[in-house]
Amino acid sequence: MSLRIIAFGAHPDDCELKAGGVAAKWAAQGHNVKFVATTNGDAGHFEMSGETLAARRKAEVERCAEILGIETEVLNIHDGELMPTLENRKTFTRLIREWQADIVLCHRPNDYHPDHRYTGVLVEDSAVLVVAKFFAPDTPALSKNPVFLYYSDNFKKPYPFDPAIIVGIDDVVDRKRAAIEAMPSQFADKDSWMGRYLPNVPEDADARRVFIREWLIDRDADVANDYRELLMQRYGAAGQTIKYAEAFELCQYGAQPSPAQLNELFPR
Repeated sequence: MSLRIIAFGAHPDDCELKAGGVAAKWAAQGHNVKFVATTNGDAGHFEMSGETLAARRKAEVERCAEILGIETEVLNIHDGELMPTLENRKTFTRLIREWQADIVLCHRPNDYHPDHRYTGVLVEDSAVLVVAKFFAPDTPALSKNPVFLYYSDNFKKPYPFDPAIIVGIDDVVDRKRAAIEAMPSQFADKDSWMGRYLPNVPEDADARRVFIREWLIDRDADVANDYRELLMQRYGAAGQTIKYAEAFELCQYGAQPSPAQLNELFPR
């Protein structure tokens, strides 16, 4: 059965960082994956801004989509200005319905950035409404509720991330590296967000690009190490040697698959 997966990320890079590996694996198996950036990212740089930056970031994630074998969309909402309004709730509901989603991914609603938090809230709010035929009736309601899951994070309050499924991505990590390199406005420019945000970033352009890329990929190594036991439960002894992984927490809203069913939905 071909699955349909839609992932929501607050900015044009969030889905790619949190689910780029699993998306590439799903796509390689013939499933249909779409990334949605819920803002246009027009404030995520220290020199560029506005329409110029938004256009650049849209082009970057379109290139990422080609690398990963998926589809992508960027909503025209200003960076830092996403709010959990009724209008946006309808937009999110329509997007999930139009994609005929079986699986929906998003940030947890206690993430560090307001756009991340409200992306999570809006997806949660849509979880029941995607099957409510008289809400946003211009888009046909789904006949069954998708499975909703959250990306991993390190935030502890009100409760820490609790993974239900983990995916080793060693076999696609170089494609994820290529996707990261396709977003220089965030991960290579001297005045990119990470170029200014991280400490000890090299001045040399090539060294800076590699430094930031590997810092990001190392976060997937942290996921593998933090949830090694879960990797071994899923992959057996091979789980001990997996270097990179992406993990996801099951949302209490939407369909509630058993661990065995969840294992079937996610690629190995």
